[in-house]
Amino acid sequence: MSGIGEAVLRLEGVGKRFGALVANDAIDLSLHRGEVVALLGENGAGKTTLMNILFGHYVADEGRVMLADAAGAWSELPRGSPQAALAAGIGMVHQHFTLAENLTGLENIILGTQAWYSLRLSRREARKRIAALMRRTGLQADLDLPVDRLGVGERQRLEILKALYRKARILVLDEPTAVLTPQEAEGLFAAVRTLAREGLAVLFISHKLGEVLALTDRLVVLRSGRKVADRPTAGADRALIAQLMVGREVDVARPARAEPGRPVLVLDKVGAGQGRGRLSAIDLTIRAGEIVGIAGVSGNGQATLAELVAGLAQPIEGRMDLLGSGAPANPFEAIARGVGRLSEDRHRDGMVAEMSVAENLIMEQRWSKGVQRFGLIRRDAARDAAKVAIAAFDIRCPGAEAPLRLLSGGNIQKLLLARALAGAPRLILANQPTRGLDVGATVEVHARLRRAALEGAGVLLISEDFDELFALSHRIAVMHGGALTPAVAAQSLDVQTIGLAMAGQPGAVFEAAA
Repeated sequence: MSGIGEAVLRLEGVGKRFGALVANDAIDLSLHRGEVVALLGENGAGKTTLMNILFGHYVADEGRVMLADAAGAWSELPRGSPQAALAAGIGMVHQHFTLAENLTGLENIILGTQAWYSLRLSRREARKRIAALMRRTGLQADLDLPVDRLGVGERQRLEILKALYRKARILVLDEPTAVLTPQEAEGLFAAVRTLAREGLAVLFISHKLGEVLALTDRLVVLRSGRKVADRPTAGADRALIAQLMVGREVDVARPARAEPGRPVLVLDKVGAGQGRGRLSAIDLTIRAGEIVGIAGVSGNGQATLAELVAGLAQPIEGRMDLLGSGAPANPFEAIARGVGRLSEDRHRDGMVAEMSVAENLIMEQRWSKGVQRFGLIRRDAARDAAKVAIAAFDIRCPGAEAPLRLLSGGNIQKLLLARALAGAPRLILANQPTRGLDVGATVEVHARLRRAALEGAGVLLISEDFDELFALSHRIAVMHGGALTPAVAAQSLDVQTIGLAMAGQPGAVFEAAA
Protein backbone atom coordinates (compact mmCIF):
# COMPACT_ATOMS: atom_id res chain seq x y z
CA MET A 1 0.00 0.00 0.00
CA SER A 2 3.04 2.26 -0.08
CA GLY A 3 2.21 3.41 -3.63
CA ILE A 4 -1.25 4.68 -2.70
CA GLY A 5 -1.69 8.43 -3.10
CA GLU A 6 -4.19 11.08 -2.13
CA ALA A 7 -7.96 10.55 -2.09
CA VAL A 8 -9.82 11.09 -5.36
CA LEU A 9 -13.34 10.00 -4.37
CA ARG A 10 -15.47 10.35 -1.24
CA LEU A 11 -19.00 9.08 -0.74
CA GLU A 12 -20.34 10.93 2.29
CA GLY A 13 -23.41 9.67 4.15
CA VAL A 14 -25.04 8.25 1.01
CA GLY A 15 -28.54 6.91 1.60
CA LYS A 16 -31.16 5.49 -0.75
CA ARG A 17 -34.62 4.05 -0.06
CA PHE A 18 -37.10 2.26 -2.25
CA GLY A 19 -40.34 2.57 -0.33
CA ALA A 20 -39.80 0.83 3.01
CA LEU A 21 -36.60 -0.84 1.80
CA VAL A 22 -33.38 0.85 2.89
CA ALA A 23 -30.91 -0.01 0.13
CA ASN A 24 -28.09 2.25 1.36
CA ASP A 25 -27.90 3.62 4.90
CA ALA A 26 -25.53 6.57 5.46
CA ILE A 27 -22.57 4.96 3.67
CA ASP A 28 -19.15 6.60 3.74
CA LEU A 29 -16.51 5.35 1.33
CA SER A 30 -13.21 6.79 0.13
CA LEU A 31 -10.92 5.79 -2.73
CA HIS A 32 -7.32 6.86 -3.30
CA ARG A 33 -5.03 7.10 -6.30
CA GLY A 34 -3.29 3.81 -6.98
CA GLU A 35 -5.62 1.84 -4.70
CA VAL A 36 -7.66 -1.27 -5.55
CA VAL A 37 -10.64 -1.56 -3.20
CA ALA A 38 -12.98 -4.56 -3.09
CA LEU A 39 -16.66 -3.74 -2.60
CA LEU A 40 -18.25 -6.85 -1.11
CA GLY A 41 -21.58 -7.98 0.23
CA GLU A 42 -24.37 -10.49 -0.10
CA ASN A 43 -26.96 -10.19 -2.86
CA GLY A 44 -29.20 -7.32 -1.85
CA ALA A 45 -26.56 -5.75 0.43
CA GLY A 46 -26.64 -2.48 -1.52
CA LYS A 47 -23.56 -2.70 -3.78
CA THR A 48 -25.41 -2.23 -7.06
CA THR A 49 -27.46 0.67 -5.70
CA LEU A 50 -24.34 2.41 -4.45
CA MET A 51 -22.59 2.03 -7.81
CA ASN A 52 -25.68 3.25 -9.65
CA ILE A 53 -25.60 6.39 -7.48
CA LEU A 54 -21.90 6.87 -8.20
CA PHE A 55 -22.45 6.51 -11.95
CA GLY A 56 -25.53 8.74 -12.03
CA HIS A 57 -28.20 6.12 -12.76
CA TYR A 58 -29.83 6.74 -9.35
CA VAL A 59 -30.15 9.89 -7.25
CA ALA A 60 -29.28 9.52 -3.56
CA ASP A 61 -31.93 10.51 -1.02
CA GLU A 62 -29.22 11.90 1.23
CA GLY A 63 -25.46 12.36 1.23
CA ARG A 64 -23.22 13.32 -1.65
CA VAL A 65 -20.47 12.10 -3.98
CA MET A 66 -17.32 14.22 -3.88
CA LEU A 67 -14.52 14.14 -6.46
CA ALA A 68 -11.05 15.70 -6.41
CA ASP A 69 -9.71 17.21 -9.61
CA ALA A 70 -6.12 16.98 -10.83
CA ALA A 71 -5.16 19.93 -8.62
CA GLY A 72 -6.71 18.33 -5.53
CA ALA A 73 -9.74 20.65 -5.34
CA TRP A 74 -12.96 18.92 -4.24
CA SER A 75 -16.40 19.38 -5.79
CA GLU A 76 -19.70 17.52 -5.65
CA LEU A 77 -20.55 15.27 -8.58
CA PRO A 78 -23.81 16.39 -10.23
CA ARG A 79 -26.62 14.02 -9.27
CA GLY A 80 -28.33 11.67 -11.67
CA SER A 81 -26.06 12.35 -14.64
CA PRO A 82 -24.04 9.50 -16.21
CA GLN A 83 -22.61 12.07 -18.63
CA ALA A 84 -21.24 14.07 -15.69
CA ALA A 85 -19.74 10.89 -14.19
CA LEU A 86 -18.01 10.04 -17.48
CA ALA A 87 -16.76 13.61 -17.87
CA ALA A 88 -15.38 13.50 -14.32
CA GLY A 89 -13.32 10.40 -15.17
CA ILE A 90 -15.46 7.59 -13.74
CA GLY A 91 -15.45 4.47 -15.90
CA MET A 92 -17.50 1.34 -15.29
CA VAL A 93 -16.98 -2.09 -16.81
CA HIS A 94 -20.15 -4.11 -16.34
CA GLN A 95 -20.37 -7.87 -15.87
CA HIS A 96 -22.34 -8.12 -19.13
CA PHE A 97 -20.48 -6.44 -21.97
CA THR A 98 -21.91 -3.25 -23.47
CA LEU A 99 -20.21 -3.47 -26.85
CA ALA A 100 -21.87 -3.14 -30.28
CA GLU A 101 -21.10 -6.53 -31.80
CA ASN A 102 -21.43 -5.40 -35.44
CA LEU A 103 -18.77 -2.69 -34.96
CA THR A 104 -15.01 -3.17 -34.81
CA GLY A 105 -12.98 -2.86 -31.64
CA LEU A 106 -11.73 0.57 -32.73
CA GLU A 107 -15.24 1.80 -33.48
CA ASN A 108 -16.51 0.60 -30.09
CA ILE A 109 -13.75 2.43 -28.23
CA ILE A 110 -14.25 5.78 -29.93
CA LEU A 111 -18.04 5.55 -30.21
CA GLY A 112 -19.65 8.51 -28.45
CA THR A 113 -16.43 10.42 -27.91
CA GLN A 114 -16.68 12.69 -30.96
CA ALA A 115 -19.21 14.03 -33.46
CA TRP A 116 -20.07 11.55 -36.19
CA TYR A 117 -18.77 13.78 -39.00
CA SER A 118 -15.28 13.91 -37.49
CA LEU A 119 -14.83 10.19 -36.90
CA ARG A 120 -13.14 9.44 -40.23
CA LEU A 121 -10.60 12.23 -39.74
CA SER A 122 -9.82 11.23 -36.14
CA ARG A 123 -9.45 7.46 -36.55
CA ARG A 124 -5.72 7.64 -37.24
CA GLU A 125 -5.11 9.68 -34.09
CA ALA A 126 -7.44 7.44 -32.07
CA ARG A 127 -5.59 4.33 -33.24
CA LYS A 128 -2.30 5.86 -32.10
CA ARG A 129 -3.71 6.66 -28.67
CA ILE A 130 -5.19 3.18 -28.27
CA ALA A 131 -1.95 1.51 -29.41
CA ALA A 132 -0.08 3.50 -26.77
CA LEU A 133 -2.65 2.44 -24.15
CA MET A 134 -2.25 -1.22 -25.12
CA ARG A 135 1.55 -1.03 -24.91
CA ARG A 136 1.41 0.66 -21.52
CA THR A 137 -1.16 -1.61 -19.91
CA GLY A 138 -0.64 -4.93 -21.71
CA LEU A 139 -4.34 -4.99 -22.66
CA GLN A 140 -4.16 -6.31 -26.21
CA ALA A 141 -7.18 -6.55 -28.53
CA ASP A 142 -7.79 -6.67 -32.28
CA LEU A 143 -9.10 -3.26 -33.29
CA ASP A 144 -10.15 -4.20 -36.82
CA LEU A 145 -12.35 -7.27 -36.35
CA PRO A 146 -16.07 -6.94 -35.56
CA VAL A 147 -16.65 -7.61 -31.86
CA ASP A 148 -18.83 -10.64 -32.60
CA ARG A 149 -15.69 -12.37 -33.93
CA LEU A 150 -13.64 -11.71 -30.80
CA GLY A 151 -13.23 -14.01 -27.80
CA VAL A 152 -14.57 -13.03 -24.40
CA GLY A 153 -11.11 -12.14 -23.13
CA GLU A 154 -10.60 -9.61 -25.92
CA ARG A 155 -14.07 -8.16 -25.33
CA GLN A 156 -13.27 -7.64 -21.66
CA ARG A 157 -10.03 -5.87 -22.59
CA LEU A 158 -11.90 -3.67 -25.06
CA GLU A 159 -14.31 -2.60 -22.31
CA ILE A 160 -11.41 -1.47 -20.13
CA LEU A 161 -9.62 0.23 -23.04
CA LYS A 162 -12.86 2.07 -23.82
CA ALA A 163 -12.93 3.46 -20.26
CA LEU A 164 -9.23 4.37 -20.31
CA TYR A 165 -9.58 6.07 -23.71
CA ARG A 166 -12.07 8.39 -22.04
CA LYS A 167 -9.33 9.24 -19.51
CA ALA A 168 -10.91 7.45 -16.56
CA ARG A 169 -9.31 8.22 -13.20
CA ILE A 170 -11.63 5.87 -11.33
CA LEU A 171 -12.49 2.43 -12.74
CA VAL A 172 -15.32 0.23 -11.45
CA LEU A 173 -14.96 -3.47 -12.36
CA ASP A 174 -18.14 -5.48 -11.79
CA GLU A 175 -17.47 -9.26 -11.75
CA PRO A 176 -14.80 -8.81 -14.46
CA THR A 177 -13.65 -12.45 -14.59
CA ALA A 178 -17.05 -14.14 -14.82
CA VAL A 179 -16.39 -15.50 -18.34
CA LEU A 180 -12.57 -15.57 -18.45
CA THR A 181 -10.17 -18.50 -18.33
CA PRO A 182 -7.69 -18.45 -15.42
CA GLN A 183 -4.93 -17.32 -17.76
CA GLU A 184 -7.09 -14.47 -19.09
CA ALA A 185 -8.04 -13.48 -15.54
CA GLU A 186 -4.40 -13.34 -14.47
CA GLY A 187 -3.62 -11.18 -17.51
CA LEU A 188 -6.42 -8.85 -16.48
CA PHE A 189 -5.10 -8.66 -12.92
CA ALA A 190 -1.61 -7.83 -14.20
CA ALA A 191 -3.08 -4.97 -16.24
CA VAL A 192 -5.07 -3.69 -13.24
CA ARG A 193 -1.92 -3.73 -11.09
CA THR A 194 -0.06 -1.76 -13.78
CA LEU A 195 -2.86 0.80 -13.98
CA ALA A 196 -2.95 1.14 -10.19
CA ARG A 197 0.80 1.78 -10.08
CA GLU A 198 0.21 4.59 -12.58
CA GLY A 199 -2.37 6.17 -10.28
CA LEU A 200 -5.71 4.72 -11.40
CA ALA A 201 -8.16 4.14 -8.53
CA VAL A 202 -10.09 0.87 -8.87
CA LEU A 203 -13.30 -0.39 -7.26
CA PHE A 204 -13.47 -4.18 -7.67
CA ILE A 205 -16.75 -6.06 -7.21
CA SER A 206 -16.50 -9.85 -7.10
CA HIS A 207 -17.93 -12.89 -5.36
CA LYS A 208 -14.67 -14.80 -5.97
CA LEU A 209 -12.87 -14.39 -2.67
CA GLY A 210 -9.57 -15.77 -3.97
CA GLU A 211 -9.45 -12.96 -6.53
CA VAL A 212 -10.28 -10.38 -3.87
CA LEU A 213 -7.39 -11.56 -1.70
CA ALA A 214 -4.96 -11.65 -4.64
CA LEU A 215 -5.73 -8.26 -6.16
CA THR A 216 -7.03 -5.73 -3.65
CA ASP A 217 -5.51 -3.40 -1.06
CA ARG A 218 -8.63 -2.80 1.02
CA LEU A 219 -11.99 -4.45 1.72
CA VAL A 220 -15.27 -2.56 2.11
CA VAL A 221 -18.16 -4.81 3.13
CA LEU A 222 -21.86 -3.93 2.99
CA ARG A 223 -24.56 -5.84 4.82
CA SER A 224 -28.26 -4.99 4.65
CA GLY A 225 -27.46 -1.57 3.20
CA ARG A 226 -24.92 -0.60 5.86
CA LYS A 227 -21.13 -0.53 5.78
CA VAL A 228 -19.99 -3.10 8.33
CA ALA A 229 -16.27 -3.30 7.55
CA ASP A 230 -13.54 -1.19 5.99
CA ARG A 231 -10.12 -2.78 6.52
CA PRO A 232 -6.87 -3.67 4.74
CA THR A 233 -6.90 -6.89 2.72
CA ALA A 234 -3.61 -7.90 4.30
CA GLY A 235 -4.26 -10.34 7.12
CA ALA A 236 -7.71 -11.36 5.85
CA ASP A 237 -8.66 -14.80 4.56
CA ARG A 238 -11.70 -16.34 2.88
CA ALA A 239 -13.31 -17.36 6.16
CA LEU A 240 -13.03 -13.86 7.62
CA ILE A 241 -14.41 -12.18 4.48
CA ALA A 242 -17.33 -14.63 4.32
CA GLN A 243 -18.11 -13.99 7.98
CA LEU A 244 -18.05 -10.21 7.45
CA MET A 245 -20.39 -10.51 4.47
CA VAL A 246 -22.89 -12.92 6.00
CA GLY A 247 -22.64 -11.97 9.68
CA ARG A 248 -21.90 -15.50 10.85
CA GLU A 249 -19.34 -18.25 10.32
CA VAL A 250 -19.71 -19.97 6.97
CA ASP A 251 -18.78 -23.64 6.71
CA VAL A 252 -17.41 -24.36 3.24
CA ALA A 253 -17.47 -28.15 2.84
CA ARG A 254 -15.64 -30.30 0.31
CA PRO A 255 -17.37 -32.94 -1.85
CA ALA A 256 -18.15 -36.21 -0.11
CA ARG A 257 -16.64 -39.40 -1.47
CA ALA A 258 -18.80 -40.71 -4.30
CA GLU A 259 -20.17 -44.23 -4.38
CA PRO A 260 -21.47 -44.27 -7.95
CA GLY A 261 -24.40 -46.46 -8.87
CA ARG A 262 -26.03 -47.18 -12.19
CA PRO A 263 -25.62 -44.72 -15.10
CA VAL A 264 -28.31 -42.03 -15.22
CA LEU A 265 -26.93 -40.34 -18.35
CA VAL A 266 -24.87 -41.83 -21.17
CA LEU A 267 -23.75 -39.90 -24.25
CA ASP A 268 -21.96 -42.01 -26.84
CA LYS A 269 -20.43 -40.04 -29.74
CA VAL A 270 -23.31 -37.58 -29.56
CA GLY A 271 -23.49 -34.59 -31.88
CA ALA A 272 -26.13 -31.88 -31.63
CA GLY A 273 -26.82 -28.23 -32.32
CA GLN A 274 -25.28 -26.02 -34.95
CA GLY A 275 -22.92 -23.09 -35.35
CA ARG A 276 -20.70 -22.08 -32.42
CA GLY A 277 -22.75 -24.17 -29.99
CA ARG A 278 -22.52 -27.43 -31.91
CA LEU A 279 -21.46 -30.59 -30.07
CA SER A 280 -19.04 -32.89 -31.89
CA ALA A 281 -19.20 -36.61 -31.05
CA ILE A 282 -18.96 -36.21 -27.28
CA ASP A 283 -18.80 -39.03 -24.74
CA LEU A 284 -20.04 -38.62 -21.17
CA THR A 285 -21.35 -40.92 -18.45
CA ILE A 286 -22.86 -39.77 -15.15
CA ARG A 287 -23.78 -42.30 -12.49
CA ALA A 288 -26.17 -42.10 -9.59
CA GLY A 289 -24.54 -40.51 -6.56
CA GLU A 290 -21.79 -38.58 -8.34
CA ILE A 291 -21.32 -34.95 -9.39
CA VAL A 292 -19.61 -34.46 -12.76
CA GLY A 293 -18.44 -30.92 -13.50
CA ILE A 294 -18.16 -29.41 -16.98
CA ALA A 295 -15.68 -26.53 -17.25
CA GLY A 296 -15.31 -24.21 -20.20
CA VAL A 297 -15.68 -20.66 -21.45
CA SER A 298 -19.30 -19.82 -22.25
CA GLY A 299 -20.30 -20.49 -25.87
CA ASN A 300 -18.32 -23.69 -26.45
CA GLY A 301 -21.30 -26.06 -26.49
CA GLN A 302 -22.36 -26.14 -22.84
CA ALA A 303 -25.77 -24.64 -23.69
CA THR A 304 -26.45 -27.40 -26.24
CA LEU A 305 -25.44 -30.07 -23.73
CA ALA A 306 -27.88 -28.60 -21.21
CA GLU A 307 -30.62 -28.47 -23.84
CA LEU A 308 -30.12 -32.17 -24.62
CA VAL A 309 -30.57 -33.15 -20.98
CA ALA A 310 -33.53 -30.80 -20.54
CA GLY A 311 -35.37 -32.10 -23.62
CA LEU A 312 -34.96 -28.89 -25.59
CA ALA A 313 -32.65 -30.36 -28.26
CA GLN A 314 -32.23 -33.70 -29.98
CA PRO A 315 -29.05 -35.56 -30.99
CA ILE A 316 -28.24 -35.51 -34.68
CA GLU A 317 -25.73 -38.34 -34.31
CA GLY A 318 -24.64 -40.87 -31.73
CA ARG A 319 -26.58 -42.49 -28.88
CA MET A 320 -28.13 -40.86 -25.83
CA ASP A 321 -29.52 -42.77 -22.85
CA LEU A 322 -31.28 -40.70 -20.19
CA LEU A 323 -32.55 -42.68 -17.20
CA GLY A 324 -33.07 -45.85 -19.20
CA SER A 325 -34.55 -44.38 -22.38
CA GLY A 326 -33.39 -42.33 -25.35
CA ALA A 327 -33.36 -38.57 -25.68
CA PRO A 328 -36.47 -36.94 -24.16
CA ALA A 329 -38.80 -35.43 -26.75
CA ASN A 330 -39.55 -32.32 -24.68
CA PRO A 331 -38.91 -30.80 -21.25
CA PHE A 332 -42.00 -32.31 -19.65
CA GLU A 333 -40.89 -35.79 -20.67
CA ALA A 334 -37.46 -35.10 -19.14
CA ILE A 335 -39.07 -33.90 -15.89
CA ALA A 336 -41.47 -36.85 -15.80
CA ARG A 337 -38.53 -39.27 -16.11
CA GLY A 338 -36.80 -37.67 -13.13
CA VAL A 339 -34.71 -34.72 -14.33
CA GLY A 340 -34.47 -31.66 -12.10
CA ARG A 341 -33.30 -28.51 -13.87
CA LEU A 342 -31.51 -25.32 -12.88
CA SER A 343 -31.24 -23.23 -16.05
CA GLU A 344 -28.25 -21.03 -16.88
CA ASP A 345 -30.28 -17.81 -17.11
CA ARG A 346 -32.75 -17.93 -14.24
CA HIS A 347 -34.46 -14.70 -15.29
CA ARG A 348 -34.98 -15.65 -18.93
CA ASP A 349 -35.56 -19.41 -18.72
CA GLY A 350 -36.30 -20.30 -15.10
CA MET A 351 -39.03 -17.99 -13.86
CA VAL A 352 -41.97 -15.75 -14.68
CA ALA A 353 -41.33 -12.57 -12.74
CA GLU A 354 -44.93 -11.35 -12.54
CA MET A 355 -46.28 -14.71 -11.33
CA SER A 356 -46.34 -15.46 -7.63
CA VAL A 357 -43.82 -17.40 -5.61
CA ALA A 358 -46.31 -20.25 -5.30
CA GLU A 359 -47.08 -20.33 -9.03
CA ASN A 360 -43.39 -20.44 -9.91
CA LEU A 361 -42.80 -23.25 -7.42
CA ILE A 362 -45.47 -25.52 -8.95
CA MET A 363 -44.82 -24.57 -12.57
CA GLU A 364 -43.32 -27.97 -13.46
CA GLN A 365 -45.97 -30.04 -11.64
CA ARG A 366 -48.83 -29.76 -14.11
CA TRP A 367 -49.63 -33.49 -13.79
CA SER A 368 -49.54 -33.56 -10.00
CA LYS A 369 -52.94 -34.26 -8.47
CA GLY A 370 -51.78 -32.47 -5.34
CA VAL A 371 -51.79 -29.02 -6.95
CA GLN A 372 -54.27 -29.34 -9.82
CA ARG A 373 -57.65 -30.84 -10.52
CA PHE A 374 -59.21 -31.16 -13.97
CA GLY A 375 -56.41 -28.97 -15.30
CA LEU A 376 -57.06 -26.12 -12.87
CA ILE A 377 -54.65 -25.06 -10.11
CA ARG A 378 -55.85 -25.77 -6.58
CA ARG A 379 -54.84 -22.44 -5.04
CA ASP A 380 -54.93 -23.56 -1.42
CA ALA A 381 -52.86 -26.67 -2.14
CA ALA A 382 -50.35 -24.66 -4.18
CA ARG A 383 -50.03 -22.08 -1.42
CA ASP A 384 -49.56 -24.76 1.25
CA ALA A 385 -46.90 -26.52 -0.85
CA ALA A 386 -45.14 -23.19 -1.36
CA LYS A 387 -45.10 -22.48 2.37
CA VAL A 388 -43.39 -25.82 3.00
CA ALA A 389 -40.74 -25.10 0.35
CA ILE A 390 -40.22 -21.53 1.62
CA ALA A 391 -39.52 -22.84 5.11
CA ALA A 392 -37.39 -25.80 4.01
CA PHE A 393 -35.14 -23.75 1.72
CA ASP A 394 -35.13 -20.51 3.75
CA ILE A 395 -36.57 -18.51 0.84
CA ARG A 396 -36.86 -14.96 2.15
CA CYS A 397 -39.91 -13.39 0.58
CA PRO A 398 -43.03 -11.42 1.57
CA GLY A 399 -45.17 -14.55 1.20
CA ALA A 400 -46.32 -17.30 -1.13
CA GLU A 401 -48.60 -14.93 -3.06
CA ALA A 402 -45.92 -12.25 -3.58
CA PRO A 403 -44.71 -11.65 -7.16
CA LEU A 404 -41.40 -13.39 -7.75
CA ARG A 405 -39.83 -10.15 -9.04
CA LEU A 406 -39.69 -8.88 -5.46
CA LEU A 407 -37.12 -11.53 -4.46
CA SER A 408 -33.33 -11.10 -4.57
CA GLY A 409 -31.25 -13.21 -6.96
CA GLY A 410 -30.14 -15.56 -4.21
CA ASN A 411 -33.69 -16.20 -3.03
CA ILE A 412 -34.92 -16.75 -6.59
CA GLN A 413 -32.17 -19.34 -7.05
CA LYS A 414 -33.17 -21.09 -3.81
CA LEU A 415 -36.77 -21.18 -5.06
CA LEU A 416 -35.68 -22.70 -8.38
CA LEU A 417 -33.57 -25.23 -6.50
CA ALA A 418 -36.57 -26.15 -4.36
CA ARG A 419 -38.59 -26.68 -7.54
CA ALA A 420 -35.82 -28.71 -9.19
CA LEU A 421 -35.43 -31.01 -6.17
CA ALA A 422 -39.17 -31.56 -5.68
CA GLY A 423 -39.95 -35.24 -6.03
CA ALA A 424 -36.33 -36.42 -5.50
CA PRO A 425 -35.03 -36.27 -9.12
CA ARG A 426 -32.63 -38.96 -10.30
CA LEU A 427 -30.57 -36.57 -12.46
CA ILE A 428 -30.02 -32.89 -11.68
CA LEU A 429 -28.91 -30.44 -14.36
CA ALA A 430 -27.19 -27.61 -12.45
CA ASN A 431 -26.22 -25.03 -15.07
CA GLN A 432 -24.24 -22.13 -13.49
CA PRO A 433 -26.13 -22.78 -10.21
CA THR A 434 -24.53 -19.94 -8.21
CA ARG A 435 -23.72 -17.34 -10.88
CA GLY A 436 -24.05 -13.91 -9.29
CA LEU A 437 -24.81 -15.29 -5.82
CA ASP A 438 -23.11 -14.18 -2.63
CA VAL A 439 -21.05 -16.51 -0.47
CA GLY A 440 -23.91 -17.36 1.92
CA ALA A 441 -26.36 -18.29 -0.84
CA THR A 442 -23.62 -20.18 -2.68
CA VAL A 443 -22.82 -22.34 0.35
CA GLU A 444 -26.52 -23.14 0.74
CA VAL A 445 -26.98 -24.15 -2.91
CA HIS A 446 -23.83 -26.28 -2.78
CA ALA A 447 -25.04 -28.05 0.36
CA ARG A 448 -28.33 -28.94 -1.35
CA LEU A 449 -26.57 -30.36 -4.41
CA ARG A 450 -24.20 -32.42 -2.24
CA ARG A 451 -27.12 -33.78 -0.24
CA ALA A 452 -28.97 -34.75 -3.43
CA ALA A 453 -25.91 -36.66 -4.65
CA LEU A 454 -25.53 -38.41 -1.29
CA GLU A 455 -29.17 -39.46 -1.57
CA GLY A 456 -28.51 -41.07 -4.95
CA ALA A 457 -29.02 -38.43 -7.63
CA GLY A 458 -26.52 -37.90 -10.42
CA VAL A 459 -25.57 -34.25 -10.91
CA LEU A 460 -24.39 -32.62 -14.14
CA LEU A 461 -22.70 -29.41 -13.00
CA ILE A 462 -21.95 -26.85 -15.74
CA SER A 463 -19.93 -23.99 -14.28
CA GLU A 464 -17.36 -21.33 -15.13
CA ASP A 465 -16.41 -20.94 -11.46
CA PHE A 466 -13.31 -22.95 -10.56
CA ASP A 467 -13.93 -22.77 -6.82
CA GLU A 468 -17.37 -24.25 -7.44
CA LEU A 469 -16.08 -27.01 -9.71
CA PHE A 470 -13.48 -28.13 -7.17
CA ALA A 471 -15.85 -27.74 -4.21
CA LEU A 472 -18.55 -29.97 -5.72
CA SER A 473 -17.22 -32.24 -8.47
CA HIS A 474 -16.06 -35.81 -8.14
CA ARG A 475 -14.97 -35.78 -11.79
CA ILE A 476 -14.37 -32.86 -14.17
CA ALA A 477 -14.42 -32.64 -17.99
CA VAL A 478 -13.60 -29.59 -20.10
CA MET A 479 -15.55 -28.39 -23.14
CA HIS A 480 -13.87 -26.44 -25.94
CA GLY A 481 -15.13 -25.83 -29.45
CA GLY A 482 -17.93 -28.37 -29.07
CA ALA A 483 -15.55 -31.16 -28.03
CA LEU A 484 -15.45 -32.68 -24.55
CA THR A 485 -12.42 -34.12 -22.78
CA PRO A 486 -12.80 -37.31 -20.73
CA ALA A 487 -14.06 -36.68 -17.19
CA VAL A 488 -11.20 -37.31 -14.75
CA ALA A 489 -10.99 -37.28 -10.96
CA ALA A 490 -11.10 -33.71 -9.63
CA GLN A 491 -8.23 -34.32 -7.21
CA SER A 492 -5.90 -35.05 -10.15
CA LEU A 493 -6.51 -31.60 -11.68
CA ASP A 494 -5.52 -28.03 -10.94
CA VAL A 495 -6.67 -24.63 -12.22
CA GLN A 496 -3.76 -24.32 -14.64
CA THR A 497 -4.49 -27.67 -16.30
CA ILE A 498 -8.19 -26.90 -16.67
CA GLY A 499 -7.47 -23.41 -17.95
CA LEU A 500 -5.20 -24.73 -20.71
CA ALA A 501 -7.84 -27.30 -21.70
CA MET A 502 -10.42 -24.50 -21.85
CA ALA A 503 -8.13 -22.79 -24.37
CA GLY A 504 -7.95 -25.97 -26.46
CA GLN A 505 -4.76 -27.46 -24.99
CA PRO A 506 -5.73 -30.56 -22.98
CA GLY A 507 -2.74 -31.86 -21.07
CA ALA A 508 -1.44 -35.30 -20.24
CA VAL A 509 -4.06 -35.95 -17.52
CA PHE A 510 -6.93 -35.70 -20.01
CA GLU A 511 -5.03 -37.40 -22.84
CA ALA A 512 -4.23 -40.38 -20.62
CA ALA A 513 -7.92 -40.81 -19.81
CA ALA A 514 -8.99 -40.68 -23.46
